[in-house]
Amino acid sequence: MNEEIADIDRLVKVFLSTLAIIITIGLIMVWSSSYILANESFGTPYHYIIRQLIYLFLAIGTAFAVSKTKYTFWLKYGYLINIVAAGIVALTIVKGIGASAKGASRWLSFGGMSLQPGEIVKFTVILSALTFFENWNKMDNKERMKHGGTLFLPLALLIKQPDFGTFFICFVVISFVCFMSSFPRKYFYYSLITGAVGGVFVLFSQAYRVKRMLTYLDPWKNPQGSGFQIIQSYMAFAKGSAFGQGLGNSNEKLFYLPEAHNDFIFSVIGEELGFIGVMVLICLFVAFIYFGFKLAIQMRDRLSTIMVSAIVFVLGLQALLNMGVVLGLLPTKGLNLPFVSYGGSSLLCNFFGIGLLLSVVKGYRDRLMTGEETEYKPRRSNSTRAKNQEQVEENETDHAYV
Repeated sequence: MNEEIADIDRLVKVFLSTLAIIITIGLIMVWSSSYILANESFGTPYHYIIRQLIYLFLAIGTAFAVSKTKYTFWLKYGYLINIVAAGIVALTIVKGIGASAKGASRWLSFGGMSLQPGEIVKFTVILSALTFFENWNKMDNKERMKHGGTLFLPLALLIKQPDFGTFFICFVVISFVCFMSSFPRKYFYYSLITGAVGGVFVLFSQAYRVKRMLTYLDPWKNPQGSGFQIIQSYMAFAKGSAFGQGLGNSNEKLFYLPEAHNDFIFSVIGEELGFIGVMVLICLFVAFIYFGFKLAIQMRDRLSTIMVSAIVFVLGLQALLNMGVVLGLLPTKGLNLPFVSYGGSSLLCNFFGIGLLLSVVKGYRDRLMTGEETEYKPRRSNSTRAKNQEQVEENETDHAYV
């Protein structure tokens, strides 16, 4: 028992140490990629880096607070939390409340600050999905409709904004949780096929999305228009070569590459730190994902395993998509690089996810220390459960979340 606790503690330390290195690189690159823009726009080169440090301080506080709560609380009220998140997302499309930029209404603006509610949905759908799919066999059709509606409501609102990138991430992570859960496999495959067909329909339902696909296939067809950003990204990596031009020496950040400190910060890393710097960051993210999944596997409680792995999965997926876009391997989409790109909403919400992960680990570790049952108990059939209801309730006391 003590050896298992020690293994978990070691994994948590390595996992958090890897995350700390990624964050440190992010702070350095936010400063390097933004100081000229900040000086030109706000009269001080420190505007973005100071705000990023403030966001980081608040994000760490958020993660600490969430990690001290019981993860069973988040699971128990997961579907309600997801409804609240959907309500906040809905405010972004209300005229006079939501802030629009580049044809999308994804932000709430107040007091000189902006918030992108879609970022938190990536994690609230994990809570709602786990509650929904793990309790599928216990629900009647009315309850399934109600809980299913609350699960997919924010996704419909994300399309309305529109924010196809966040919608895609949420859809994939819901599928991931569904696959990992006890949801019937037959229904899973039918639902996955239906969802994939619906996603393709949504992708090609708007002209600007089709245009992005065509730009992805041939950005040089419109080098001064839709292909400009990705071409500048190519040039950044080309200039960086193997060892880079040196920290702070990027030319693309001199108002050539749009969103150099945000969505395309990976391009600046490629230009300033070269192929070596790019590979170091990629290896750090691979290590982050590896140790996160290893931590999830270490826990013998399936609910804990699913929740930890889903959080790591959504962060790793976004990192993969951002790098794919910046390298021209995927169509251009407004997704930032987790823990590296500038942005308060992303940082706060990602650390909320880290707090949830630590809360799950702490709960499992505490049960190990007190000698409580940590092995997941498979659900009995309806007939068996009816005969042994009292015993089932006793066995599931520590794992109740609805």
